[in-house]
Amino acid sequence: MMRVYGISANQPLARPRRTPLATTARGGGAVALFALASMCAAQSYPTKPIRIVHTVTAGGPAELIVRMVGQKLTEAWGQQVVVDSRPGAAGIIGMEIVARAAPDGYTLLLGSSMNMVLAPLLRRTIPYDPIRDFASVSMVVVSPFALVAHPSVAARSVNEFVALAKAKPGFFNFGSLGVGSTAHLGGEVLKMRAGIDIQQVAYKGAVPAVSALVAGEVHILFNSMGSALPQVKAGRLTLLATGGMKRSPLTPDTPTVSETFPGVEVVSSYGIVAPAKTPRAIVLKLNAEITRGLASQDMIERLVAQGHDPHPSTPEDMRGYTQDQLAKWGKIIKTIGIKTDE
Repeated sequence: MMRVYGISANQPLARPRRTPLATTARGGGAVALFALASMCAAQSYPTKPIRIVHTVTAGGPAELIVRMVGQKLTEAWGQQVVVDSRPGAAGIIGMEIVARAAPDGYTLLLGSSMNMVLAPLLRRTIPYDPIRDFASVSMVVVSPFALVAHPSVAARSVNEFVALAKAKPGFFNFGSLGVGSTAHLGGEVLKMRAGIDIQQVAYKGAVPAVSALVAGEVHILFNSMGSALPQVKAGRLTLLATGGMKRSPLTPDTPTVSETFPGVEVVSSYGIVAPAKTPRAIVLKLNAEITRGLASQDMIERLVAQGHDPHPSTPEDMRGYTQDQLAKWGKIIKTIGIKTDE
């Protein structure tokens, strides 16, 4: 005789009374089933190609970073990782694509400090929230900027430049990669902390800004290490300082800006995020593999050679870092009074 849960199939089943306890049990069962389904999905993940969106023009440092991450994931899981470049509108296009994607781990984003921190602070309206709409997976790198000067500037350090600027108020200027860029904010923070009168000259990106500095149109510029150091080695620019909290292994004899003005940090950061509500088990699986890849010697050497500091993290640490950066730069932007709707 067939039995169901120990009861004879011929016996009528008593209908349970719908008490609050029974309702809670039913709800708990649904939650348990959902958790089980998520766990099963994570165990088999990935079963198809993964897309990683980045928000700047193809060929730049962000693409190099995302391709290295993608290569490690492909080696580990045997699934193709497609790099999808979606530049434009300060990263808003790419950010919105990922924020609206299915939270299944197959669409990821290489988020940067520009679109996770600065754009939300500088724009009046933005179609995403960097905390609410994304699940942090792992930090990838922190990339210190280099403070470089035209050779005509008679300075070889931050202190020497500050002395020159104080002797000639309003004479010196600094280039930037655009209003609200890390280069712009770095120049404004230096100006504020040093108490000097220097003016920004904004360009549309790193290439025209560096060209202007080499041509002597501007006096100093904060720029990425990968872009600045070749010009320094060629003798076309002078390296005054680096922007990280510790000296770069590429320029161990060059002090950081923070050695002169404690706490001043001029860096960009990159990390992997997924759409909000991506199952925790998938986030952790991605985190573990990205962390493993960033610990490999070949990836460390390639990233450091480009001026990046490998910086794996837990999802919680990445989320906390983003929140801290929003608070820090929010105060600075308010103090300086920068506004942009571009």
